[in-house]
Amino acid sequence: MTSTLQPARAAEVEKRPGRWLALSVLVLAVLLVAVDATVLGLATPYISEDLNPSGTQLLWIGDVYSFVIAGLLVSMGSLGDRIGRKRILLCGATAFGAISVLNAYATTPELMILARALLGVAGATLMPATLALIRNLFHDARERSLAVGIWGATASAGTAVGPIAGGFLLEHFWWGSVFLINLPVMAVLVLVGIRTLPESRNPNPGPWDLAGVLLSLVGMIGIVYAVKELATHGLTWSTAAAALLGAAALYGFVHRQLTMPTPLLDMRLFGRRGFSGAVLADLLTVLGMSGLVFFLSQYLQLVQGRRPFEAGLAELPAAVGAVAAGLVAGRAARHFSVRAVVSGGLAAVGLALAVLTTLGRATGYPLLGAALLVVGVGAGFSFTVTADVILSSVPKDQAGAASAVSETAYELGAALGIALLGSIVTGVYRGFAGPAGTPAQAHESLGAAVESSAHMAPHSAEALLTAARDSFVHGLQLASGAGAAVLLGTAVAAWFLLKGQKLESAE
Repeated sequence: MTSTLQPARAAEVEKRPGRWLALSVLVLAVLLVAVDATVLGLATPYISEDLNPSGTQLLWIGDVYSFVIAGLLVSMGSLGDRIGRKRILLCGATAFGAISVLNAYATTPELMILARALLGVAGATLMPATLALIRNLFHDARERSLAVGIWGATASAGTAVGPIAGGFLLEHFWWGSVFLINLPVMAVLVLVGIRTLPESRNPNPGPWDLAGVLLSLVGMIGIVYAVKELATHGLTWSTAAAALLGAAALYGFVHRQLTMPTPLLDMRLFGRRGFSGAVLADLLTVLGMSGLVFFLSQYLQLVQGRRPFEAGLAELPAAVGAVAAGLVAGRAARHFSVRAVVSGGLAAVGLALAVLTTLGRATGYPLLGAALLVVGVGAGFSFTVTADVILSSVPKDQAGAASAVSETAYELGAALGIALLGSIVTGVYRGFAGPAGTPAQAHESLGAAVESSAHMAPHSAEALLTAARDSFVHGLQLASGAGAAVLLGTAVAAWFLLKGQKLESAE
């Protein structure tokens, strides 16, 4: 009887007049996560000044959120498939808002790192649920492409809203206020979502595998931690132990999923070339871009001397380009081809990052703004189409787990990008030769150097800032070059991996 009634319910959901209103609630969740990610970069100089973290602690503040969320996304996506995607979305949004308060009032680097980790736990419930609900709300392929485009465009809009709103708040309040902006968004999401979102779940989910959850968490965190430490400190016994533990846990996770009748994640999905190609493209794209994204706000504020609000506005072209591209990406992929749109978008981002290797302390905004616009357009085309490919590759019942794989690739790429490319910037920066009397802490971060200069004689302070800024910019140039190489290589790989892949036609 259940299987007989399923198509009728699916048709009823497909014709729901409120599905676009429900989509507006889902994109609020995306906005919540995107705004949080971008305001952190803008607030980093203030966090550095107030909490005085070491360079390593500053990187942990930046990437521990991604570490935790990457380790839990698959588990939370699978949990949503089992207990209900609406339920896990609303619970996660409530927790996300509450933990944002802890971030806002953190008083030590250690507490800030813990707060960011807890925020990752809450964030892991949001993104897979939003894409999975879109898969179940929109059965018509063209409508779903548009919905995914709006979903992606909202995430990009969040990258613009975050710096602008955050810049305004930083100019008028303390740095913790940038996290409190999550609260009104969370309140609207929960109150409206209770009434408008339909519940959906896998009708035959099987038990939630707690052992698999633990294995995936340990495996992802172990591998990412090892990569981060290897890039920062070189090969050590602790790094090797973390890598071996992570690899063993991931091997155990994969083996367990292949042998279970109802796994957390159906590993056979990776046998589909379109699915695995789209996931790999997402991971490498974010990895190549993350170093630039994380350090750009510091460049605009601490190198070029822009005020926070002005720095936020300066990053707007990337979001505008991504929004515009996301809304037309599905149509472009059907008119040309999936691989042409994805590869072309990735190549555009790679070329824009290559241009940014010429960045200097006094680089004019027209060059930077044009490069950011191209980055946004290229990323908007690529991410929107790959998300559509991933959603279209799986049955609706597995939408949560498949969406989680997509988001895991994104978050893992962000964590690895900050760890690897961020370590390039940090490593180059630490080598600058300051004037006599330069405090050791000035070599930890550019924010620390600016703070140290305030306590030095004017001549020495100017020499310190000049050396520190030049070194930081040189590190950013090298990171941009590495990112460009990754993106151009990914564009070539996507051209072959996505050969013959097509988006679904309208049903």
